[in-house]
Amino acid sequence: MGKRDPVGERKRTMDRRGFVGAAVAGGAGAVVLGAPGCVPDDHPGSSTAGAAHDSAADGSPPLFELDEATVADLQAAMESGERTARSIAQLYLERIESLDGQGPELRSVIETNPDALEIAAQLDEERRTRGPRGPLHGIPVALKDNIDTHDRTTTTAGSLALEGSVPPRDSFVAQRLREAGAVILAKANMSEWAYFRGERATSGWSARGGQCKNPYALDRNPCGSSSGSGAAASANLAALTIGTETGGSIMCPSSTNGIVGILRGTGSAAFQPPGPKRHRRRMEGSRAMRHGARRPRIARHLRPKHFLANVVSTRSGESPRSARSTHHGE
Repeated sequence: MGKRDPVGERKRTMDRRGFVGAAVAGGAGAVVLGAPGCVPDDHPGSSTAGAAHDSAADGSPPLFELDEATVADLQAAMESGERTARSIAQLYLERIESLDGQGPELRSVIETNPDALEIAAQLDEERRTRGPRGPLHGIPVALKDNIDTHDRTTTTAGSLALEGSVPPRDSFVAQRLREAGAVILAKANMSEWAYFRGERATSGWSARGGQCKNPYALDRNPCGSSSGSGAAASANLAALTIGTETGGSIMCPSSTNGIVGILRGTGSAAFQPPGPKRHRRRMEGSRAMRHGARRPRIARHLRPKHFLANVVSTRSGESPRSARSTHHGE
C-alpha cells in the first residue's frame, strides 16, 4: 500500500467555488449549448484559466473578478483605490445578468435597483471627501422581496397582485443599511407570499420571479421562502443578502445552498413585510459571505454576518414593538 500524498489530495479536492462553478457550467452547457458543461479549471496556477473562461465557449461561466470576495476584501480594494463602490456594483449587476437572467437562469433575483450605480458613485465621492461610514460602506446587498424599500424597486412578496407596489417608507432594516452606506442592489426571489399561497406551495417559486434554482444542482430544491437570498449568496450575485424566517426559511436555504445563515431572535430587527404573516413570528436573518477563495479550507466566513447583525438590530434599549411603531407608523 503506497504512502498518502496529502498535497496531491488537496489538489484533487474541489473547493466550494469549483463545485458551484461545475454545477452552473453544467446548467449553462445544457441551456446554451445543449451539451454538458465541464468543471472550470480556474485555479490561479492553471494554464487554462484564461481564454476558455473569457469566451465561455465550453459552457462554463466566465471567471468572476469578485469570486468569493469577502466584505473585508472589498473594503481593502476600495481603500487602496483598486476598485470603487460603483465598479463593484457594476460587476455584481453583470454577474446577475449572466447567471440569473440568462445561461443557467438561476432566477434568484426578481429585480435590480436601477439607482444602484448612482448610489454607489455617491458613496465613492463621500469616501473620497469624508471617509467611509463603516465596514458596509459601498457594499452591495440584496434583500428578500418582502422587505420594504422606498426606492425605485418594488416590494411584492413575489406576487403579481402587488406588482408595481412601492412602500411609502423604508423598512427599519433597509433604513439602517442605507445609513451604514450599503448599496441596496436588488430584490431576491422568494416563495410567493412565503408559502401562504396554498397548502402545496413550491419552494422558491413566485409568479414574478419564476422558479429559483439551487446553484449546486439546478434541478434540486433551493429550499425555503428565502430561496432567492440563499441562491444569490451562493452564486456570488451580491456581497451579502438578507432573508426572513418564520420556520426554517433562513436555516434551510443556507444549508441547501452551502452558505452561512445567521438567524436573529424574534423582533431583533424590525421590517415591514407584505402578506399575512405576523410580526411577532417573523424574524430577519442575514446570509452570505462564503469562505474566502484564498483560504478554501476554512468552511465559511462569519465576520461579515457580525457587521450586518450590528447594523440591522433595533436600537439599544428599544423594544421591537416600539421600533416598528417608530419606524413604520404602526
